[in-house]
Amino acid sequence: MRDAPAQPLRSRHLRLIVSATCTAALAIAATLVTGTAHAEANRTLTSNSTGSHNGFFYSYWKDSGNVTMTLGAAGNYGVQWSGINNTVVGKGWNPGSSHTVNYSGSFSCGGNCYLALYGWTTNPLIEYYIVDNFGSFNPSTGATRLGSVTTDGSTYDIYRTQRVNQPSIIGNATFFQYWSVRQQHRTGGTITTANHFNAWANLGLNLGTHNYQILATEGFQSSGSSNITVSEGAGGGGGGGGNCSVSVSRGQEWSDRFNVNLSVSGSTAWTAKINLNGGQSLQNSWNASVSGTTGTLTATPNGSGNSFGITVFKNGNTTTPTASCS
Repeated sequence: MRDAPAQPLRSRHLRLIVSATCTAALAIAATLVTGTAHAEANRTLTSNSTGSHNGFFYSYWKDSGNVTMTLGAAGNYGVQWSGINNTVVGKGWNPGSSHTVNYSGSFSCGGNCYLALYGWTTNPLIEYYIVDNFGSFNPSTGATRLGSVTTDGSTYDIYRTQRVNQPSIIGNATFFQYWSVRQQHRTGGTITTANHFNAWANLGLNLGTHNYQILATEGFQSSGSSNITVSEGAGGGGGGGGNCSVSVSRGQEWSDRFNVNLSVSGSTAWTAKINLNGGQSLQNSWNASVSGTTGTLTATPNGSGNSFGITVFKNGNTTTPTASCS
């Protein structure tokens, strides 16, 4: 098992993306001439390609082995892979954004694989993952946890890793990877992308100008299959209410206690629930009104903004609390 998150070793295909943009422009021109847009038939891919299909951007990449991707209606795709080193396929948008993403389908993996909202930005060059499901290898293995965000029914742990002189969308480069890894696995639901982007920014993990963004199936030295339908729409939210989300990061630490920094986004009239772990208790708080001393604490605004903090007595438990927002 590797001592760092599974880091794809894929060759980026900038020329393919440029070609796909030209293809898309020609398709739009054809539609304007005929006055009618027709649904495209299913298309099967077995070699590296990017482009557009039924109104969605798609990306197919592998470095070896057998990977069959079928592009279906609207945002649907299916993929089967075996005997590969690394493969990443999916449908989504180019450019990506902080929109809300809905998806459904199936995901089956015998080994190391991810189901994730995946994308790139430039200036700075960032590769990012919002991982909803994974196989036998946890992508956070060997990485330092920076904090968390609770959104869309679960807590996601936040990590950052670095790639040095590795393939990217601009050629070989050194760049950071940002990760949100869902604690409760799922295959289908809503991803409120803005909540992750805001939580990353609150931890100093800033994105740049968006390149492509796909609901990706990735396999690494494994075999498996998935069938996914992705769409854009409203919904979701942090901690089960609206678009409110709360990020959590560890602060200063002493032998018997530590600080926890929290930041709420998406609302100015919020209630945050902070879940202390067994044995822990509250010493003090700042920039919010906090009630409770053990178990679940409740925080509300006190006029000092959306960033606040608490000091927690360890009492033998060093685990960082989690939080949700409504």
